Amino acid sequence: MPIDAEALLGWFDTDGRDLPWRRPGVSAWQILMSEIMLQQTPVVRVAPIWEQWVRRWPVPSAMAASSQAEVLRAWGKLGYPRRALRLHECSRVLAEEYGDEVPRDVETLLSLPGIGAYTARAVATFAYGQRVPVVDTNVRRVVARALHGNAEPGNPSTTRDLADVEQLLPENVPRAARYSAALMELGALICTAKNPACLLCPLPECAWIEAGRPAHTGPAKKVQKFAGTDRQVRGKLMSVLRESTGPVERAQLDIVWPTDTTQRDRALDSLLTDGLIEQTESGLFALAGEGSDG
Repeated sequence: MPIDAEALLGWFDTDGRDLPWRRPGVSAWQILMSEIMLQQTPVVRVAPIWEQWVRRWPVPSAMAASSQAEVLRAWGKLGYPRRALRLHECSRVLAEEYGDEVPRDVETLLSLPGIGAYTARAVATFAYGQRVPVVDTNVRRVVARALHGNAEPGNPSTTRDLADVEQLLPENVPRAARYSAALMELGALICTAKNPACLLCPLPECAWIEAGRPAHTGPAKKVQKFAGTDRQVRGKLMSVLRESTGPVERAQLDIVWPTDTTQRDRALDSLLTDGLIEQTESGLFALAGEGSDG
């Protein structure tokens, strides 16, 4: 069964969140920044940082003129800081090769540093109002339940997932772009992974409800832990360097994770490998771009 566009869009118009990147006057570059930040970080943490970035780097050339270290410091504790480096690299390409503008078409967007299939489609849709299927975890969950009657979407399949959403999009292009945002919002607010608020759902029909809300029969989804992981150690090491004004001695890094020196060394090596930090000739450690002893 199709997902009722009138019901979904009516709900979105009245109940959709007033997110800052959805407001009038937000540029494609600023929407691109929001999409990169939102990939693995909750909205509540992204919004204040994004607003700071918009003020500081309103166009790609402004970010391109800043150093990698400045961007990493501004990224703060959003997590997965390689995203910040990729965005900085993307800003330079946009400034130098695209006249400080973000391309409109998906294929060109995909050629930019750090821009994957989801981000390219999201920018084409939310920045330029194109009729392009956009699929994230929330969308996959709504489609699995409303369309296929399954509690969970199962393993991702790019071909299948895009085809499912493509057939749902209204033919009218501006309407299709709003529909994409509304579908995503429904998954974020109502059709959630745990305790979905089915009584508040605006859709008049849902295959999962009609089937009696059958439980998921596949393997349980693994919950990612954070405490004690290499990610946590990397974050602590990065915090020391973000808060410093220049290169620091190894001892200042060692004290943040004294319990498992093997894990700490592994995390430090991975930060060096990822290009997030540098080691000076004299053995000090610094954020990317700040490793010169001179």
